[in-house]
Amino acid sequence: MAEQKKQSYDVLVVGSGASGGWACKRLAEAGLKVALLEAGRPQSDKNFAEHKPPFELKYRNQAPEILRKTRPIQSKFDICNEYTQDWFVNDLEEPYTTPAGQPFDWMGRVRMTGGRTNVWGRVSLRFSDWDFKAASHDGYGEDWPLSYKDVEPYYDLVEKYVGITGSAEGLEHLPDGQFQPPVPLNCQETLFRNRVKEKLGRAIIPTRSANLTKPLNGRGPCHFCGPCERGCMTHSYFNSAFTAVADALASGNCTLISNAMVYKVLMDPDNNRARGVLYIDRNARQTREVHARVVILCAQSQESVRILLNSATPQHSNGLANSSGVLGHYLTAHVRSAGGSGEFPSIRSKPTPEGGGPHKPLGIYIARFRNLQNAPPYKKFLRGFGYEGESATEFTWDAPGFGAAYKKALLEPRNTIDITGFGEVLPRWENFVELDSNVKDIYGIPVLRIHMSDGENERAMIQDMCDSAGEMLEAAGAKNIRTYGNPSAPRWALHEAGMARMGSDPKKSVLNQFQQTHDIKNLFVMDASGFTSNPCQNPTLTIMSLAVRSCDYVLSELKRNAL
Repeated sequence: MAEQKKQSYDVLVVGSGASGGWACKRLAEAGLKVALLEAGRPQSDKNFAEHKPPFELKYRNQAPEILRKTRPIQSKFDICNEYTQDWFVNDLEEPYTTPAGQPFDWMGRVRMTGGRTNVWGRVSLRFSDWDFKAASHDGYGEDWPLSYKDVEPYYDLVEKYVGITGSAEGLEHLPDGQFQPPVPLNCQETLFRNRVKEKLGRAIIPTRSANLTKPLNGRGPCHFCGPCERGCMTHSYFNSAFTAVADALASGNCTLISNAMVYKVLMDPDNNRARGVLYIDRNARQTREVHARVVILCAQSQESVRILLNSATPQHSNGLANSSGVLGHYLTAHVRSAGGSGEFPSIRSKPTPEGGGPHKPLGIYIARFRNLQNAPPYKKFLRGFGYEGESATEFTWDAPGFGAAYKKALLEPRNTIDITGFGEVLPRWENFVELDSNVKDIYGIPVLRIHMSDGENERAMIQDMCDSAGEMLEAAGAKNIRTYGNPSAPRWALHEAGMARMGSDPKKSVLNQFQQTHDIKNLFVMDASGFTSNPCQNPTLTIMSLAVRSCDYVLSELKRNAL
């Protein structure tokens, strides 16, 4: 570490997740010397436990109260469990705060190489100009400073490398991509799709997912074992740790510095340039510096903004790259507190005990159907939502009766579909993050105070997600339909974006279209904090595609000595 402290690199990348992994790969393979700073430990196949049965665990994965002692927030989401708990932050050591009456569950805070791509849901959807130019359609907010055509070739490039299973559907608002063969729909999914299409005209498709269905670059196809969130020894799903980061390291031009909690960006006192970062070695609890010609933050939306706010200087007193004053504002995170489920008649399928049969990684996706072309605007709210759906064939555990009658009823298969809405949240100034000057984490770094609540648009959307779920299940002939539409408080972290937004006007934005800060030319932020808005589609594919596009811009600017 002492030697690394003295070294200087061409580019310094903070964070090894979806965008950080791609930034390192793109720049290192182009010949630049890259330092990758990751707050967590190195990841390897020996940490994966997708095939490990619960009885081999100390507590059989049945003692959530033990997890809650150190991870009261992270353990609220079931991907943080006895298998994976040490991948996540200790909430007591790395806290954050919220104001009274605005609870926010910041989950998915991973401290491993690969970041959230270790545990992500893998749904991979393109944005369209209905998203990039949404303000031009409905008058709310700001358009992105780029269009679908600008990003399309990078979507192609990323999809071919990542490996996205999917089907071409010809939907203008959900563009097709470079797909591997789709995972087939099962019987109840097919029935649901056909009946909803016939009666309501809504598009239901196989989920576009970053799970391979055929081999790619030494990675094997998905074998349907089920618990992707516990890792994948065959590397069948996309994880930055064993794909993009591995490629960057293999180039010989990338140095991985693990357990590095980045505190702040360091500025050159003689000119308006970033010269590196200051970080805390998590093991030694000592401060260290790394210097580079270009600094790229890919730490995750809140974390990158936290670094910028903590990097305030006399010249940048309210946070680095914040001459506009909008840094930290316009926080968005999808609402997913509405949906429904229903049961379908037996379709010659039989239930299998847990682990006894194939488990598809994902099921169906219901594309947005509100506020689109050739239809009148929906009067109750702006923008729209989609649904992610899963199906299952299970034993009838609550079967009635006793003896032989009970056994027979128990074995009668129960076919179910569960759909959950994912709704766009409008960017609003009053949803923001700031530093809490009274609280620091265990490393001495000031923590974030997160202000997040729903507006009238989100509340109306949640109700429609509930009502529309019931409408589709009824149209499909489901029985025992159950719907829900709950207030989304406490809000929980889901695809957070927008606190260092892109824009053409430096007075109203932090970044330009290449995710370069308006104020400091050699400082970039390439995660979702740069999103101008946060469409209902899952953001990771767009995060990666924009990062590659921005890295190509970095390369061109370095060649002409403009950084």
